[in-house]
Amino acid sequence: MSGSVSSPFQPNLLAGKTALITGAGSGINKGIALHFSRHGANLVLVGRRQEKLDATAAEIAAMGGKALGCSADVRDYDALAAAAAKGANTFGPYDIVIAGAAGNFIAPASQLSANGFGAVIDIDLKGTFNTFRAGSEHFAAADVSLIAISAPQAVNPMPLQSHACSAKAGIEMLIKTLALEWGPKGVRVNGLSPGYVADTVGGNLFMGGDGGATLKQRIPLQRVTNVQEMAEMALMLCSPVSAYMTGHVIALDGGVSLVGAGAWQG
Repeated sequence: MSGSVSSPFQPNLLAGKTALITGAGSGINKGIALHFSRHGANLVLVGRRQEKLDATAAEIAAMGGKALGCSADVRDYDALAAAAAKGANTFGPYDIVIAGAAGNFIAPASQLSANGFGAVIDIDLKGTFNTFRAGSEHFAAADVSLIAISAPQAVNPMPLQSHACSAKAGIEMLIKTLALEWGPKGVRVNGLSPGYVADTVGGNLFMGGDGGATLKQRIPLQRVTNVQEMAEMALMLCSPVSAYMTGHVIALDGGVSLVGAGAWQG
């Protein structure tokens, strides 16, 4: 994701804007951070591992952008609020907030511990609320865009995914609820639901022993997606193109949501 990347959107689309991104040290959220920097945004990067945030900030600096890495666990509201405040004090109020921290693993419900179930709920669902709530203390005066990263499990029941299905379903209802509450304040709340994303921890979890060959055959578009496509869609959700859209979740999944859980099962 480093270096110059072609984009269909005009350069500097986000010039002068400040974006807070949780889970920004790797995967989709790191890709979004790099892409938003290319379009002129100042980035506040939040994650648990400071070294990963520093590495991402260094990549952004090498491109001529500005970024601040703030270590915090999204399950810890006070730590997250402190990070959000530090970022706003550095770059100014938030025009964009992206809640992207997530955790997942494959486990049958009969063998899933209460702690394991709760951990995914806390990181994904509680973490999304905490991110938006902490960011809300420092929103720009108008035209604020919030994005929550969801997943097909929010609407497709999937065996071995009771924890992730529950968390992502909660996220999508939270999106709709906040869209109603915060819309009058000039805040749009939408979601991005990736399918299977190559070269990410979440994507690799479902690729199978054949490297995803069987999975790809079951996806209508016959391929998995990539981080760059996710970043472009996130940019669209923060652009004037979607200025009248709120409370919706974009399924950028190659059609996998049409075929359901069977796409990755043998």
